[in-house]
Amino acid sequence: MRVVISNIGTIVSGDWRNPVVAGDAIAVADGRIEAVGSVSTEFAASADLEIDAGGATATPGLIDSHVHITFGDYTPRQKTVGYLESYLHGGVTTAITASEVHVPGRPTDVEGVKALAVAAQRSFATYRPGGMRVHAGSIIIEPELTPEDYAEVAEKGVWLAKAGFGAFDDPMDYAPHVQAARAAGLTTTMHTGGASIPDSQAITGDHVIAANPHVSFHVNGGPVAIEDKDFGRLLAESDVAMQVCTAGNLRTTLLCARLCVEQDRFDRLLIATDTPTGSGIMPLGLIYTMTHLAGLGGIDPAWCIAAATGNNAAVYGLDTGVLEPGKAADIVLMDAPLGGSQSTALDAIANGDPVAIGCVMSDGVPRFVGRSRNTPPTTRKVRVARNTLTRSFDTPRH
Repeated sequence: MRVVISNIGTIVSGDWRNPVVAGDAIAVADGRIEAVGSVSTEFAASADLEIDAGGATATPGLIDSHVHITFGDYTPRQKTVGYLESYLHGGVTTAITASEVHVPGRPTDVEGVKALAVAAQRSFATYRPGGMRVHAGSIIIEPELTPEDYAEVAEKGVWLAKAGFGAFDDPMDYAPHVQAARAAGLTTTMHTGGASIPDSQAITGDHVIAANPHVSFHVNGGPVAIEDKDFGRLLAESDVAMQVCTAGNLRTTLLCARLCVEQDRFDRLLIATDTPTGSGIMPLGLIYTMTHLAGLGGIDPAWCIAAATGNNAAVYGLDTGVLEPGKAADIVLMDAPLGGSQSTALDAIANGDPVAIGCVMSDGVPRFVGRSRNTPPTTRKVRVARNTLTRSFDTPRH
């Protein structure tokens, strides 16, 4: 499929160092971005589909790097079907598992732990709820696992490992396991903050620094945050990415973000939701955290978008998150909400308002065009201007 998106007001790249791309159009061919900024007349004429952005803002598809995946588009924690497809209507085109810890009766023996991670990874390898890409299958680190176990699951396709919910008496004992998982090529994550489920323990900055995972999960609290002094230590004494989540502590979210800006390490800041949990289901969670960082923290709204897109993609090694030629074509068209006080998506975020979503594209396929069912309508009209295909991409009416 060849798609051209025309009449874009602003193109937000997802790269915090170069957050805005000059131009007003994007070309997509066979699921990949062909051009950003300008599109040749030849490509435009040959496109199967043209989407008129109407002056709205284009961004990469949002990446939620902390979603409690189980199996299928269902959460047993909130007994809800279809939550992932609903997150797509909040602009989320990629969800990354926080481990399958919420699977009822999850196994804790070595073979069961490995089997659960492999089964989850395989079950989402081709299953895309609503068109969302889901990276599932994170092995939950338990004391009995060996370096050979991490290598085994890596060979079978698992590439994520989670520390924090295993049966360790001392959280310091996670450190050699995290390093063994890293040595096997796994991207390692670690629960951070107060205990969140029965039989789990609080994990402090000392524990995170000792283990040195790739990502410190919900460093702002999941839902209980670490001590304030630990945020600066994590930046100074480690290279850990610091993930802040909507379902955490807002005050420490702003503290963490401010430190990352002041130390010119904004690439270390990741936005996620940490849902579904006891905090509920949050289809617009990433959008709300962006508005908190911009509206309350004074951070450039294009940087806030990067924290939910390109920053996540870089840490997790994903082929998306940035609008540039060759990347996977996961694209969102967002705008100021109709009836609000601001005129553009970036101004709305800076004002603390949730943006309106007018189109979500994943793998180069528009999943809907016109209006999200979870946001207010856009101020500008986002529409299909030309369609030579047999299917419609318009949003179904309520």
